[in-house]
Amino acid sequence: MTKYIFVTGGVVSGLGKGITAASLGRLLKARGLKVAAQKLDPYINVDPGTMSPYQHGEVYVTEDGAETDLDLGHYERFIDEDLNRYSNLTTGKVYWNVLNKERRGEYLGSTVQVIPHITNEIKDFVYRVGKQTDADVVITEIGGTIGDIESQPFLEAVRQISLEVGSENSLFIHVTLVPFLRGSDEHKSKPTQHSVKELRGMGINPDIIVLRCDEPLEDSIFKKISLFCNVKPDCVIENITLPYLYEAPLMLEKANFSSVVCRELGIDAPEPDLAEWKDMVHRIKNREKEVHIGLVGKYVQLHDAYLSVAEAMRHAGYTLNTHIRIHWIDSETLTKENYEEKLAGLDGIIVPGGFGGRGIEGMILAAKYARENDIPYFGICLGMQIAVIEYARNVVGIADAHSGEFDELCKNKVIDFMPGQSDNVDKGGTLRLGAYPCVISEGTTMERCYGVKNISERHRHRYEFNNDYREALTSAGLTLSGLSPDGRLVETVELTDRDFYVGVQYHPEFKSRPNHAHPLFRGFIQAAVDKKISEEQQQK
Repeated sequence: MTKYIFVTGGVVSGLGKGITAASLGRLLKARGLKVAAQKLDPYINVDPGTMSPYQHGEVYVTEDGAETDLDLGHYERFIDEDLNRYSNLTTGKVYWNVLNKERRGEYLGSTVQVIPHITNEIKDFVYRVGKQTDADVVITEIGGTIGDIESQPFLEAVRQISLEVGSENSLFIHVTLVPFLRGSDEHKSKPTQHSVKELRGMGINPDIIVLRCDEPLEDSIFKKISLFCNVKPDCVIENITLPYLYEAPLMLEKANFSSVVCRELGIDAPEPDLAEWKDMVHRIKNREKEVHIGLVGKYVQLHDAYLSVAEAMRHAGYTLNTHIRIHWIDSETLTKENYEEKLAGLDGIIVPGGFGGRGIEGMILAAKYARENDIPYFGICLGMQIAVIEYARNVVGIADAHSGEFDELCKNKVIDFMPGQSDNVDKGGTLRLGAYPCVISEGTTMERCYGVKNISERHRHRYEFNNDYREALTSAGLTLSGLSPDGRLVETVELTDRDFYVGVQYHPEFKSRPNHAHPLFRGFIQAAVDKKISEEQQQK
């Protein structure tokens, strides 16, 4: 029978429940178990797709096209399993489903209530992910903080699941903050005690308590929390802030985290094989080289808006023995007068995805600077469209070239919504979402990086390369290096004669893993490393 683990958080938000859940997933997978993960988010948005990156960070996209919380990125990167549309549920989606069922008469005239209708919808969702994936263990993170009004239906639902499947098949892990007071130089356990009391008021008794802290905890703290929160002494686990994110599973395993989980759930599994993970962490800690990459975007004030892009670059750095120093450059600050000065000294430039016209001209200047100075350039989604616009304007000579997204009245829309190209995309406004195939042309940078002709990558966009401009751009030297299998959609562009000048319409960052860097990010960072080495040799 599938085992269910529920991860809750207390005291404050942003504690790292997702990292704790993802780390546990990695440890259980290393024991040979099949693991599925999901996130229950209490906000009333149906999904994060329309939420501002400033508020919520990036939108993570699964293989089957679900727009999800960024924590799912942590799950995929740690566990190295593709998640699906059953991996993220919001309050908005729950009520949406329930109200549609009510309108269809599926409740046979019953009065629709939070209990049982809302909670049953949540329960069905949790059970479904286990059935769909045939997982041995389903790890479910409850978003928000204990005490939030919004989280109560989710907590009630998982309480009922625990009752239905039995305590031997369910486990509650509570992540709390243990603050350190500088004035008295001591940690305080009271916030954790109050948080557990609040959780118990919901009918849930935590089986394991994970203590988030910046400083190592004293033995007395563990004893106190074990005693007053009524958990076994070895079920109080320290989760200390670490210099490197991917150390977390190893640190938690030192405290016998997965052993305790397996014992409490009655799982007979071998010791975890963490040799590959340990080797990766060793490489992370012992990198010798360094490159400076300019990330030019419009949401740079919140780094989580580009979380997967930054992580994918770091993954490539792990493989290539290189520290990645990211320079977060607000594209709105780049002007014709200052862009050369602001971009000077970079070993590579990356322009990630985004929507809306703000900061576009600054991104175009960044692409121009990279092209004219032979700096490795990587354009992702919007970044590819930027490369096309820049090339059309400054090389082909189409001075007013633009995207239909940013200028509907523009005469030369080299990027536009093209119904004839994407017949499967509703003109009403849905995005092209999820995995789509791409055929790579021979002799290109794309082929050199991937090493195969046929690939599949995840998309999240509405506008496409305008085929009316294929001839003009290719005759001027732009290579259309990746197309859809039917040849109608331009998926990638590049300057093949450069070490790396590539734009892709999809989001490769979603498929990068710390122990398996994405081939395009590896190619981009390698080109940046080679450029830096070449310049250093020239200076000598």
